[in-house]
Amino acid sequence: MQNRQEKISQVVVTAGQMRDIEDRIFAAGMPVVALMEKVAGLIARRIQEMPSTLLQKAYSFPSNTPFLRGSRVGILVGPGHNGGDALVVARELYFRGYEVWIYSPFSKLKELTSQHLQYAQSLGIPIYETIEQLPNSDLLIDGLFGFGLERNLTVPIASAINQLNELSVPIYSIDLPSGLHTDTGVVLGTAIRATHTFCLGLWKLAFFQDQALEYLGKAELIDFDIPLADVEAVLKNAPSIKRITPATALANLPLPRPPVTHKYKEGHLLLICGSRRYAGGAILTGLGARASGVGMLSIAVPESLKSLLVSHLPEALIVGCPETETGAIAHLQLPENTDLSSFNAIACGPGLTRDATPIVQEVIESERPLILDADALNILAQMGAIATLKKRLAVTVLTPHTGEFERLFPDVPDAKHDRVKAVQSAAGQSGAVVLLKGARTAIANPEGAVWIISESTPALARGGSGDVLTGLLGGLLAQAATKQIPIEDIVATAAWWHSQAGIIAAQERTELGVDAFTLTQYLLKALT
Repeated sequence: MQNRQEKISQVVVTAGQMRDIEDRIFAAGMPVVALMEKVAGLIARRIQEMPSTLLQKAYSFPSNTPFLRGSRVGILVGPGHNGGDALVVARELYFRGYEVWIYSPFSKLKELTSQHLQYAQSLGIPIYETIEQLPNSDLLIDGLFGFGLERNLTVPIASAINQLNELSVPIYSIDLPSGLHTDTGVVLGTAIRATHTFCLGLWKLAFFQDQALEYLGKAELIDFDIPLADVEAVLKNAPSIKRITPATALANLPLPRPPVTHKYKEGHLLLICGSRRYAGGAILTGLGARASGVGMLSIAVPESLKSLLVSHLPEALIVGCPETETGAIAHLQLPENTDLSSFNAIACGPGLTRDATPIVQEVIESERPLILDADALNILAQMGAIATLKKRLAVTVLTPHTGEFERLFPDVPDAKHDRVKAVQSAAGQSGAVVLLKGARTAIANPEGAVWIISESTPALARGGSGDVLTGLLGGLLAQAATKQIPIEDIVATAAWWHSQAGIIAAQERTELGVDAFTLTQYLLKALT
């Protein structure tokens, strides 16, 4: 059973849900002032712990040089409780010997925030109202706006943020960089470009929207002990949105295997991929499937690719199929006494070309769990994705990037604006499990539940990376066919595993050194 910390680390909320959760906490008797003190104390402690890492890196200090008390910290204070949090941080750092100044450009403040500002002034902490007055600093703490901002920022605060962003100073944001929409991550006119963001209590949706990532810097959750009962009470009637954690992903893997088993009990996957033009797609998909540990792997390719696939994947059953003049699979020619029902899962698409339309139509008509990727998605789009998928009786998993997604679901709201909402809509309309690739990959099931991959690397933005994911996912899906694990959990686990392999490879080889073939060699390293 998951412990509280693991559950809290998974939860992702909207601004409205976070307000409702806080309202329950306050209604139960938690004083706002007490919560503010607790949160700000945790932030101040983290800031004191971090100088020897982040700030030394920012200033190229020697590793044994502490960021000494007496260093200059600028506190950016907004009108709401986010500003109050920042003021308590200011007070705590001041008492610990830091040289603190406050930027407070707003004339109207919430009562509690105003009281904290008054106390800071009584301590002799300098307070400035205009950007031009600000002294130099070694670090800025952004408490201008917290979650829930919905209107575009305008002059003069927008101009001030732009000037602050131009300073060569680390900026730590409290809860969310000021200027980002909490749910979509959209920049509301302008926004703070944070070095580090302390997300308070529960993860907000913006942290998993691609357009917000360049503003968030390194993000961490500040857990201030929200009662799990309050979280569950607010979220119980809403589709769950969660970030997949290592513990959850590892628990979904088909490990350990039973001591008595055999290859067909560990899943039989059929890959349908490759063409004379895109032979590499078949190889990479096969290597991804091999890394999954699937018991039996069959790969259907054009006859002219059979010897090439055998040389790379000698343990797989390579099925050579008749091919078109263009080198695509003309029709499936499976071994005698074998048909599509013989497999636990089918993955189709990488390297096929659109000349393989009859093949895609055939597998869609099958009653086996099916993964569609690459050209299979483009063919599906031509067929009419939603109407076609609604006729399927078995599970379908789609793995589009943004361009493919827009072709599949032209009537779904712009996936670039709100990825989570878009993938929920697509899954609900089609009845498929939809994996929308990106810097923060999102997976939704038809009921609207969402898993988010919370970290990745731009090293994966290379041709063939998606083929590896398709094979890996296919292998896990085939192994899970007889186990009681939700399909979206298997899909999220595969995406997490793929992402972790990319991260580890990039750490060892830099982001330039992770081609798709190399990525396959790091898949098992990601589990050790």
